[in-house]
Amino acid sequence: MSKDKIKSWEETAFLAGEFKAARARIVFTNGCFDLLHSGHTQYLEQAKALGDILIVGLNSDLSVRGLKGEGRPILAEADRALLLAALECVDLVVIFSQPTPYELIDLIRPDVLVKGGDWKTEDIVGADLVLAGGGEVISLPFKAGYSTTRLLQRIADLEKEHGN
Repeated sequence: MSKDKIKSWEETAFLAGEFKAARARIVFTNGCFDLLHSGHTQYLEQAKALGDILIVGLNSDLSVRGLKGEGRPILAEADRALLLAALECVDLVVIFSQPTPYELIDLIRPDVLVKGGDWKTEDIVGADLVLAGGGEVISLPFKAGYSTTRLLQRIADLEKEHGN
C-alpha cells in the first residue's frame, strides 16, 4: 500500500542507514507538491532515475502556509503525502515542518540532492551537507508551463468566466 511509504523521521533515518549498508544510491528532493500535476510527476521520475531510492521531503501544511501564504496548501499534508506515495517512482515520503528541509537532509545524508531548474545548485538548501559527504547536487531542467500557482490561476479565471 502506498500509505506504507509515508514514514516518520525516525523510520526514514533507519531505512536510509539500511539502504546505505546495501550500497543503494539515495536521491532526495523536497517540495510542497500541492495539486500534484504532470510537471511534478515528470520531475520525480527524472529524480528517481538518478539513483536507486527516491525519498521525498514534503512540506507540512504549516510550512506551506509560511512559504505560499494563507489559503495554501489546497490539499492537506496527509492527502499530498498519499498522492506522492502512490507514485511508482517514489520510495519514501517524509513530512517536515521546518521552513527548509536542512535538518532532514542532515539526517538522511543522501547521495544525490535534486531540485527543479528554478533553483541554482549553489542555492539548494542542504547542498553543503551533500557535497561535504561526497554526493552530488543537481538542478533538473525546469518544465515550463507547469506550476500549481498557474493551475490555481486557471481555475480562478474559469470561475470568473462561468460566473461560479
